[in-house]
Amino acid sequence: MNTVQTISKEAELLEKKKQVRFSGILVHPTSFPSPYGIGDMGPGAYDFIDFLKKSGQHLWQVLPLGPTGFGDSPYQGFSAFAGQPLIISPDKLVEMKLLTKEDVSNGPMWDNTKVDYGPVIQYKTGLLKKAWAAFKHTPDKTLLEEFELFCVEEKDWLEDYTLFMACKDYHEGRCWLEWEKDILAPTEAVKKTWRTKLAEQIHYYSFVQFIFQKQWTELRDYAHENEVEIIGDIPIFVALDSADVWSGKKLFQLDSKGYPTSVAGVPPDYFSATGQLWGNPLYDWDYHKETSYSWWIRRIKRQLTLTDYLRIDHFRGFEAYWSVPAGEETAVNGKWVKGPCEDLFKAIQKELGEDLPIFAEDLGIITPEVEHLRDEFGFPGMKVLQFGFGDMDDDNYIPHFYTTPNCICYTGTHDNDTTMGWYAVQPEIIKDRIRRYGNTDGNCVSLDFIRFCMGSIAKYAIFPIQDLLILGSDARMNTPGVAAANWAFRYTKESLSEDRCEWLKRTTQLYNR
Repeated sequence: MNTVQTISKEAELLEKKKQVRFSGILVHPTSFPSPYGIGDMGPGAYDFIDFLKKSGQHLWQVLPLGPTGFGDSPYQGFSAFAGQPLIISPDKLVEMKLLTKEDVSNGPMWDNTKVDYGPVIQYKTGLLKKAWAAFKHTPDKTLLEEFELFCVEEKDWLEDYTLFMACKDYHEGRCWLEWEKDILAPTEAVKKTWRTKLAEQIHYYSFVQFIFQKQWTELRDYAHENEVEIIGDIPIFVALDSADVWSGKKLFQLDSKGYPTSVAGVPPDYFSATGQLWGNPLYDWDYHKETSYSWWIRRIKRQLTLTDYLRIDHFRGFEAYWSVPAGEETAVNGKWVKGPCEDLFKAIQKELGEDLPIFAEDLGIITPEVEHLRDEFGFPGMKVLQFGFGDMDDDNYIPHFYTTPNCICYTGTHDNDTTMGWYAVQPEIIKDRIRRYGNTDGNCVSLDFIRFCMGSIAKYAIFPIQDLLILGSDARMNTPGVAAANWAFRYTKESLSEDRCEWLKRTTQLYNR
């Protein structure tokens, strides 16, 4: 074979690789089986990766991995850069000799299908504090060197985050807007003073982030060894009570006291007649542009060290965002304001390369301008089957109307009811349409929807684990607009049965994924 033929063959193989069809499961680590009240990066996570491999899946999608605040939502975290302490595995800490078997064997009895966040936070924080105490006296010099290297490499976000969390503890958990004036808007000199004052707590929070990164890296590497790639997720906006806003006020639309002048949300839509008032501070995009979008570049770069792809929630907000005056009780009285559009992504491309592994959450009110922005950078958009079959007048999300394979077909998302729960409350005209479409009796409609995803032209087919397990509404992950009882779903080890595995493997092979 001559040189020209070799280059041609390599190009052909590369093109085929681009056209490969993938499928996988959406499940957050908090949902894994674990004896500690919440899913973590221990045996349950590794069992899940094994299940993915055995069932022929190559994708695992998670929700945002940051530390959660009030309401336990992964979309309202204390940091856009830090990791979630609650999914640190106690079993792995025992392996590291930072906890003993006795430390982890006398815990409370937990509900293995729901997370009760209050008691879980208290219990796991206690374990992390014990592990930290052991770490301070460990003879393991390699571990100590790894920690020091981590603190140096992640300094650009870690220093502000750990100081922020230490200050929150000092102020009994109150929002930073209620802190003393000097630390509310600190100079570098003031930060230095507080870092000395709160050195122990800062060291604790640095340790926790080090352990999170160590355990996550090991889990990610195990996924890669088993040909599984991870789809991460970030909310477009950040929480007001976060290290990001406290340490970077110029990045946001705030008044002189630090309060938002306008907040984020969406107008009335499928989920709510009064819209959704998220309350997040909006970005000062002019300032971001002045700084060459450095904060966003750092954010994307950081997340792509943890995952292989990145789904950006509320992608349409980059083209135009819904701005609601601060103090409004609903999102009704907002207005659309132009976003950074392609300027932001060109800046990210300049730093990270042309082929950005970004998925665009393009649901809601989508305009031609939003579609153009998505397509200009080749970002796959989302197709949600529940939306397609639930609206007799909207065919955009029904598989035989898809016009490009460059998309992700979902049965539903974390914000949807489970497919079984959703189907149960649909009018008969919708149910009849689905039964005829799938030549099915509808008794296991969530499996039918997985087949629809798999059989579509979409390059990526993703489904929540609840749909694979044929679970009803009580297994729903989140109900938008409802403040309590969300993010709690867990499945049991027995749920990932041989039967589920074989069905999924056969279905995946049938549709060449």
